[in-house]
Amino acid sequence: MPNSEITSAWEYHNRTKHSYESVRRSGHSLDWANQPRLFKIYPDLDPLKLPPVAQALSPSALTIEHLAHLLYFSAGVTKRRTYPGGEIFFRAAANTGALYEIELYVISGPLPDLPAGVYHFSPAELALRRLREGDFRGVVAAATAQEPAVASAPLLVAATGVYWRNAWKYQARTYRHFGWDNGTLHANLLAVAAAQGLEARLLGGFVDAGINRSLALDTDREVALSLVALGANSPAPPPIDVPPLELETVPVSKEEVDYPAMRDMHRASSLATPEEVAHWRQAAIAPRAPASAGEPIPLARLAGDQLPPAPIEEIILRRGSARQFQRDPITFPELSTILDRATRDIAADFLPPGGSLNDVYLIVNAVEGLPAGAYFYHPAARVLERLKLGDFRTQAAYLALEQDLAGDAAVAVFFLADLHRVLDRLGNRGYRAVQLEAGILGGRMYLSAYAQRLGATGLTFYDDDVIRFFSPHAAEKSAIFLVALGHPARRKR
Repeated sequence: MPNSEITSAWEYHNRTKHSYESVRRSGHSLDWANQPRLFKIYPDLDPLKLPPVAQALSPSALTIEHLAHLLYFSAGVTKRRTYPGGEIFFRAAANTGALYEIELYVISGPLPDLPAGVYHFSPAELALRRLREGDFRGVVAAATAQEPAVASAPLLVAATGVYWRNAWKYQARTYRHFGWDNGTLHANLLAVAAAQGLEARLLGGFVDAGINRSLALDTDREVALSLVALGANSPAPPPIDVPPLELETVPVSKEEVDYPAMRDMHRASSLATPEEVAHWRQAAIAPRAPASAGEPIPLARLAGDQLPPAPIEEIILRRGSARQFQRDPITFPELSTILDRATRDIAADFLPPGGSLNDVYLIVNAVEGLPAGAYFYHPAARVLERLKLGDFRTQAAYLALEQDLAGDAAVAVFFLADLHRVLDRLGNRGYRAVQLEAGILGGRMYLSAYAQRLGATGLTFYDDDVIRFFSPHAAEKSAIFLVALGHPARRKR
């Protein structure tokens, strides 16, 4: 990609599209000797070990045990495997390339056994490292234009993205992956918070410089992406000074390749003042009246007593990313349950109740009770609209960057968005929101699939070919994310 400055999300999106030709002319190869570290390390800060995590935790007042639970089941290391060349770490949420570029930070008021402060979460150790001492919740509340959920939350979790850790493999397209990977992580975090009875609200709007400064980030390498306010009835104190910090961190790699388009995209979507934040939040996309569904096909959701009984923690520990699918069908009730659970309201400042930035399209390969073909899902009415019938396994595999996974899966689910509409209402910041929402929807599909002993995997795609396949219905939309669903198969060795 040329290094000329990108000034809009629309420009970034178009310049980072995959096509049959672009993939073949990229010439990109992985420099394994320069592979990034998967963890951010502060060598001079002592760890504060978090309590051991139980598989389930009873709802109660917010404690350090609840915090440990939330962090572990959203971003923690859930499995470790050793091999002759080293060790593999498996995390709670799916992540592109297993590169784990999303970091979590905690901005806390005083909790039992946890002094107020700003902390970094270390997944490998299940530990916190304190970056700042004191209650900085008022600083965050000011940066969010006094968003009520933030101003009353005893605990805030900030997510950041480390550019190079993902760009090592995916180059400038990493800014899209920030949304996907942050979204799958937050699908877990919000589900675990709900299981604990904690109020949780996701924030995409804040003064970027204020949050980055509070977390002491080197913004050439790492930037704040989102916030979650957890709990209520704990008013934030007035803002306090945020002095600069010089904290040593271990380099991600021996050297980093620069992809300016990522930083350009972030800069173009940044907000500079609380007034800008308040204006942006007021422009949140309103719910749309459902379009005609032709001959609607109502969902056939599983009843609660038909679902396998398992707490969310067990489902997260079970979750993986399928590397191969059997071609066996899933049932229409199984698919219906995935669609229903994934598309319920997300408590976010860029989504009013019933609102959505993404549309859901499907290629159905093998679903008992639903003919093979292409479909559009109407979440408000909980119905499918048939776009065309046929066996599209070959096309699904091609659209997924020629990966057999999408053709072998029972269903390939594509998230598409009218970016013109999103960017017109929410500006360049809307691009962060649309990618984040797609990641959450995809992450919820992971959880719902694994709850039913099925499998899922996220995939990339040939952007414009996806739109052409679903047109004329999808004309003028843009491809955002893709998740394949089905029965996972053991990989052949």
